[in-house]
Parts: sequence; C-alpha cells; structure tokens
Amino acid sequence: MTPDHLHATVAVAAMNQGKHVLVHKPLANRLHEARLVIETARKTKVATHFLPASNGAPVRAIKAWIDAGAIGTLRAIHNWSNRPMWPQYPTLPTDTPPIPEGFDWQLWLGPSLDRPYHPNYTHAVFRGWYEFGGGSLADMGHYSLWPIFQLFELDAPIAVESRPSHLCTCSGNVAVRIKNDYSFPAACTIRFKFAAKGARPPLDLFWYDGSIKPPVPDEWGADDKELEAEGMMFVGDKGKILARFHGENPQIIPEEKMKEYATANPAPRPQFGGRGEGVTAWIAACKGGKPTHGDFLLAGPISDAFNLGAVSLRLGGRRLLFDAANAKVTNIPEANKFLTREYRKGWELTGG
Repeated sequence: MTPDHLHATVAVAAMNQGKHVLVHKPLANRLHEARLVIETARKTKVATHFLPASNGAPVRAIKAWIDAGAIGTLRAIHNWSNRPMWPQYPTLPTDTPPIPEGFDWQLWLGPSLDRPYHPNYTHAVFRGWYEFGGGSLADMGHYSLWPIFQLFELDAPIAVESRPSHLCTCSGNVAVRIKNDYSFPAACTIRFKFAAKGARPPLDLFWYDGSIKPPVPDEWGADDKELEAEGMMFVGDKGKILARFHGENPQIIPEEKMKEYATANPAPRPQFGGRGEGVTAWIAACKGGKPTHGDFLLAGPISDAFNLGAVSLRLGGRRLLFDAANAKVTNIPEANKFLTREYRKGWELTGG
C-alpha cells in the first residue's frame, strides 16, 4: 500500500525474505519490474495475491453468452472510466516548499532519482506521474479487466497504440503545445491488439478515460439513450453486450434481443463478487492452501499490457509492436528505455 513506483521494490524484498505478499495495483509501473515480481514469486513459492483481482463472476456470465453465440464471434471489448479523479498536472513544479515535518522524502522516493520535494507528487496525486504512478488505467483497469485477461486467456498484446489529449500554453503572444513526457494526459484512448489463441480469433481491447467513451451503439437506433459515465461493451459480428464498468448487469442490445435471448435461455444472472474473498483466500494460501485467483503468476499479460500503454502515452501516442518472448518493443528502439527506470544508487532491481 505504497505509491506505485515502490510496489516492486517492496514486494521483491519481502518475497526474497520468504514473506507472503499482498500488493495493490499495479504490480509495478515498469514492465521489467512487474516481470521481476512475478519471477520472484515463482522462485520463492510464497503465497501472493493481487488485491484488485476478482473472481470475475459478471464477466464469466457474459463469456457464457458469447460462447453460446449470443453476439456471434467476439471482435472487440471496450472499457471506459471517468478517472482521473485527481489534479492532473501538465507541468513539473518549479517552487520548492519545505518537506513536512515527519515525512521521509528520501524513503518516499525510493528507487527514483532525487528531486526536490513537492506536494504535487505525493498522496492522492502520485498516480498522475509516469515516474510514480500508472495513470487511470493502472488505477481502475485492473479491477475491470483482470477477469477479461483471465477468462479470455489473453497473452501479452502484440501491438499497443494510444491517443492522448494535450494542453497548450502561451509563449509571448503565440500558443504552443506543451511537450510532456512526465505526466499522464487528462484523457486518452488506448488500443491493445491480441493475437488469435486456440479457437479465439484476434481481439482488440479498447480503454478510455477522462470521460471519453465509445460512440453510442447503433443497436439503440432511435432510442434516446446515452452511455453511462463508466461501462464495458463486448462487440461481436452479430451483436453487442453492454454492461457496467466491471461487467455487472449485462444486457444484449437492443432490449428486444435481450428479451428474446432470456426467454430462450433462462438462467439467473450472478452478482458481482467482492474482492474481500481474495484476501481470505490469500490468508489460507499463507497457511498452505491453494493459490488465489489473484496469484502473481497470473498477472503477466495484464501487467505487460498496462505498462506498454503507459509507454505509448509517454511517447505521444506512438504505436508499439511488442515481442513478448524477448520483452522488447521492436519498431521503436528508444521506447525500450521506458520498460525500466533509471535507479537511484542502492535501490537497483535486477534479474528476472
């Protein structure tokens, strides 16, 4: 329960001491760090649990509909959030206020290079900085998309591209765009492309934040309906399923099609399961029980994807082609430096 940039440092140190580990999202805010966390869990065999992981009951029900042919072949999944819900600073602070009494700034920085203290970095706003956080996707996407990665058996994406918003300022009497590779945008869309696997064809996953949403589905026709502030949509070649952010309350659209399907396939709809059950399962795993549904060994593909999304945004929306076997961006060599970080001496993380 630290800022994102410290998750890997603390988790790896604890596991190497044989301690069982529970971590909040993200597993790490660098791709190589997340892979090291997973490899350390594999090596040490301690009990681990990723706190945002859920049992995916709503998504499990949706997948059953899809497997039964309710919307034809699944082509894309859309997920949108109204985050960020914190100030998203477009520029680095230039003033140097005093460090609050009792606050260990050097310990807070941890592996990050030294810089002057500023409250714009700490507490609820750390998520907005590439160095310290993972943006809205890491904040909320792990909750909604963990079961998507698990149930649809997604591997690391083969390509990632993004569309970040930008801000401008005035230089004299001329408006200029702020060049920003240090803080996440106020809003963005990210597209993750996944290769075919088994019977599943290629799949696109779209993330939206900053109140951006997909277009209103054509299936609503003349109905005067709007998408909610947060939600999830499954797009097949013969229809769509619309649900809330975690997949709750799924509906085949339009409503008439949902009624037809429900009549032909009567079944209760499962309710969204709380994440507290994962903590209970982790405690049992600490005592020798089976791994939880949030075991670190399951977190590789989603961690790769989200960290690649951050790199694409940091590069202004560049399309990244990813070689998962070698953990390398193949089309933009300079992007690979963002898969790790420049470490402060004594805080290096290596291996994995």
